[in-house]
Amino acid sequence: MRALRFFTLVALSGLVMMGQERGREQGRQEQGHPEYHPQAPSRGPQPAPRESHGREAAHAPEVRHDEHQETRQFNDHPGHPEAPHVDPGNRWVGHDSGRMDVRFHLDRPWEHGHFTGGFGPRHMWRLAGGGPDRFWFNGFYFSVAPDDFGYVSSWNWGGDDLVIYEDPDHPGYYLAYNNRTGTYVHVVYMGR
Repeated sequence: MRALRFFTLVALSGLVMMGQERGREQGRQEQGHPEYHPQAPSRGPQPAPRESHGREAAHAPEVRHDEHQETRQFNDHPGHPEAPHVDPGNRWVGHDSGRMDVRFHLDRPWEHGHFTGGFGPRHMWRLAGGGPDRFWFNGFYFSVAPDDFGYVSSWNWGGDDLVIYEDPDHPGYYLAYNNRTGTYVHVVYMGR
């Protein structure tokens, strides 16, 4: 009789856990983009193409804040997010302007030091709290670039998985890729 009760309890527990997982999966699909199935990119973006890294680069057109807002569109295919994201084949949509973007200029790059926790998909980090202006994982603290705040409204600050990549175009910034949403934003390392 005890064995029957034990097996009944185990079976019921299993059914409850399966139902909870289905609910979580449905919630993930509702929060993200159901047609867009992200996977952490194998590498970060390539440097944006420029005419030259010499004297001509100093005269490259700058993207002004108001200009940039009007022309930025990220929904490159039906079902893809209207936010910076990574398409299959490691195409970083929204990171290929080839222009100096004044929105991501820092007077003191790496003011709080360099992030040393590891880059790329071999280093998946679980968000442990905070919000756009200050979030953390594993004792590392970051802040989202103010112009990217609008792209993190669906992020779960207490549980989403992130991958950090170096930003080859904006000194002092890193790119935080959200593995659930498939979107990324510019972030500044705030220290340990």
